[in-house]
Amino acid sequence: MVSHNEKLVFLCSLINIFSSIVIVLLNKWIYTKYNFPNITLTCIHFVVTSLGLLICRHANIFQPKSLPFLSMIPIAISFCGFVVFTNLSLESNTVGTYQIIKTMTTPCIIFIQTYYYGRHFSTKVKLTLIPITIGVVLNSVYDVKFNIVGIIFAAVGVLITSLYQVLVGEKQHELQVNSMQLLYYQAPLSAFLLLFVIPFFEPLDAFHGVFFNWPFEALVAVFMSACVAFVVNLSIFWIIGNTSPVTYNMIGHLKFCLTLLGGFILFHDPIQILQLLGILTTVAGVLIYTHIKREEMKKNSSLPTASESRTKS
Repeated sequence: MVSHNEKLVFLCSLINIFSSIVIVLLNKWIYTKYNFPNITLTCIHFVVTSLGLLICRHANIFQPKSLPFLSMIPIAISFCGFVVFTNLSLESNTVGTYQIIKTMTTPCIIFIQTYYYGRHFSTKVKLTLIPITIGVVLNSVYDVKFNIVGIIFAAVGVLITSLYQVLVGEKQHELQVNSMQLLYYQAPLSAFLLLFVIPFFEPLDAFHGVFFNWPFEALVAVFMSACVAFVVNLSIFWIIGNTSPVTYNMIGHLKFCLTLLGGFILFHDPIQILQLLGILTTVAGVLIYTHIKREEMKKNSSLPTASESRTKS
């Protein structure tokens, strides 16, 4: 029997997968056709997310909770680091190299949660990383070129991304807030901090053509991208807060495979036999992980609480 919470997780995962694929396509179009600055677009995303949450607050969809400012700084800074080093990694590496190194995010999260937050992961859960990693490697094997600078950027990006995702989950539980309440404070703070990052990576002369020669369709595309980003950000925080950063990463691997498969079906992008095998292997690993976590949740829910044990004894 599927529980109500499992239905919510499944629905939110579908929303996240669909919105993430849409935003990738939109952003790719904006970058290639209008040469729009990457980090600036991310900053706009968080500004619109902040406005969207403000509207939700006034519509009584959620009630904000007062949070200590110092508790939000690590999340906002780690997010900025995640954006910067992800972009540097993509700039310095091929997509295949980027994806292969990115698979280290999941074991890095497990390490951080195990040794710094006392979380426990069963051996079965850890073993599901094997088929998923093999699948991603097979997907990316035709586009791998290693270089020292690219590897350094990618490795730092993996570390900061892992820390950011762990902090999102831990802060929701530590501060007893939901995804909207946490994002309500993090989004504007991250947008503000990115304003100090932009001048170092996106020179002012890059904006001349953007701000003075914007056609109407570019404005529409940027606005649509920002609206979809609101859904993506909210669903990410909800998934991490209600499941775990590891589960969110499993969904991320699945999104990568679906994007490749969608490109093959919709746009007839070439796909090799090894890549198809990689997709199947990754999907199998994600399904096995989902089954194991569901069984563990059933087992934990069936265990008596301490008070129940004392009553029985």
